Amino acid sequence: MPVRQFTDDERIVRDLAKRYAAQCAEPGQERRRSDWRRLHDRRSVRPLIYVSCFAWREEMSRECLCGDPMLRNYEDHLQWLLFRSIFNDDSVFHPWLAAHPSYQCNGWGVTIERHRTEDKGGSFKIDYALKDLDDLSKLRVPWHEIDEAATTRRVDYLQDLFGDILPIALDRAPAYRMWSGDISTELGYMRGIENIMLDMMYNPEGLHRLLAFMRDGVLRTHEQAEQAGDWNLCAHQNQAMPYAPELPDPAPNVACRRKDLWAFMAGQEYTAVSPAQHDEFLLQYQIPILRHFGLVAYGCCEDLTNKIDILRRIPNLRRIGVAPSANAARCAEQIGDQYVFSYRPSPADMVSYGFDEARIRRIVKHDLEACRANGCHVDITLKDVHTVQGDPNRIRDWVRLIRKIVDEVYG
Repeated sequence: MPVRQFTDDERIVRDLAKRYAAQCAEPGQERRRSDWRRLHDRRSVRPLIYVSCFAWREEMSRECLCGDPMLRNYEDHLQWLLFRSIFNDDSVFHPWLAAHPSYQCNGWGVTIERHRTEDKGGSFKIDYALKDLDDLSKLRVPWHEIDEAATTRRVDYLQDLFGDILPIALDRAPAYRMWSGDISTELGYMRGIENIMLDMMYNPEGLHRLLAFMRDGVLRTHEQAEQAGDWNLCAHQNQAMPYAPELPDPAPNVACRRKDLWAFMAGQEYTAVSPAQHDEFLLQYQIPILRHFGLVAYGCCEDLTNKIDILRRIPNLRRIGVAPSANAARCAEQIGDQYVFSYRPSPADMVSYGFDEARIRRIVKHDLEACRANGCHVDITLKDVHTVQGDPNRIRDWVRLIRKIVDEVYG
């Protein structure tokens, strides 16, 4: 049999994949898995550190060289994984490469038009597609279906390219998950935050009909995927490392049920909404979806300080996101040792505009002392970092400083 000859692009990504495989095998990975299990079992004493975002476009050590668009994406992703290893946070590197299927159904059947500024990475204004709340006929009922032929072609190619280095993990779970399945995000895109709040006052019945339609649509795709055996252990979602003693560890190409997985939802578009309205017009529609999963993480960038009590209604809740805008001390008092306190200090204060050690120490030490006083189980997550002012060492320096602060507070 002739030896497979790789193109220049393929050799580039293969070399990166070999480096990543070596990174996954480094000592300390199993210890990190154990640390996350202890945290999510609420037995952890010291906070874990997770850098989820680090201004990658500024940090790139070199531009991508691949001309092939798909291989260019893998080149960028592998470089991202290799670079983040220098931070020395508590991230776990999974020894496989992810692949996603071609879905026959995405979205809700309406076009979300984004009118951007000249900077494609900047802000945008949406022309909300759902202008008449009482007319849901333009929306389609979603379903779970994978284009098997197109998916097989892609996976076969990736397996041929990378299979002798790392397994290819095909995540066949449904498209309606995370931001496309938490109801809040897609509702904001289709209807608009201002309109949602007005609907609560002037057309609550219409809003309830829309929310029920979206809840039932997401549930339908989840149930269809479970019947098809398409949920798998690569489908954990919790905005952290998904290790917990109650659940199977993430693994490539292992079928499972929703009860074996983490689920994540948020209500960012409901930041300015009262707890009662958040409950009535969002949470009661999210819970029927979430209750099928093993564990739940809730909250992203929204302030949940006054909403902890309503979140207790989620039967399998384990993690609560404490955003930069939240009152960390008040959240610590309410969360206590019942849930994992996912602490997200503001990237602006931490790394994005200067690196002021005194300011970082003052903010983080104050909040961690409140967490310790209330017996909280904590991870410190750095996210939404869009600039470090071109300083390639800033994130690493931040992690080093945070470890010192943790030592000071926890001994």
